[in-house]
Amino acid sequence: MHNEMEVRFLSLSQNEGFARAAAAAFAAQMNPGIEELSDIRTAVSEAVTNAIIHGYDQNPDRVVTMQMEIDDDDLVVIVRDDGCGIGDVALARKPFFTSKPELERSGMGFSVMEAFMDSLDVQSGLGKGTTVTMRKRIRHANR
Repeated sequence: MHNEMEVRFLSLSQNEGFARAAAAAFAAQMNPGIEELSDIRTAVSEAVTNAIIHGYDQNPDRVVTMQMEIDDDDLVVIVRDDGCGIGDVALARKPFFTSKPELERSGMGFSVMEAFMDSLDVQSGLGKGTTVTMRKRIRHANR
């Protein structure tokens, strides 16, 4: 089976919950297990929160884009912002690193995404934004 979707939403913290729910609803057609669905929701939550807080510095006038694709048993989730970008992606991916210590951020966003998905790719350029691509094989797929 192949399917795709894309949603765009304002960079508002309350839209993180919307993105999580939209991702779960789209992934549900793959018949994932409860743990897999929870993993997807958690990873999407982290990616969207990073876009809002770090990419856009919580500017509510900016737009976050989330794309999802199903290709047989593989789910691909792409979260994109066109915000400030990341100067050093390798450093940003290290556990406990945060560019916003004043907000008491844990610096575990990328680590959480990596732990809950099968793969994580981060592409970013200063002043150009960030694209996070996550993949997960749905082992309980029963279509």
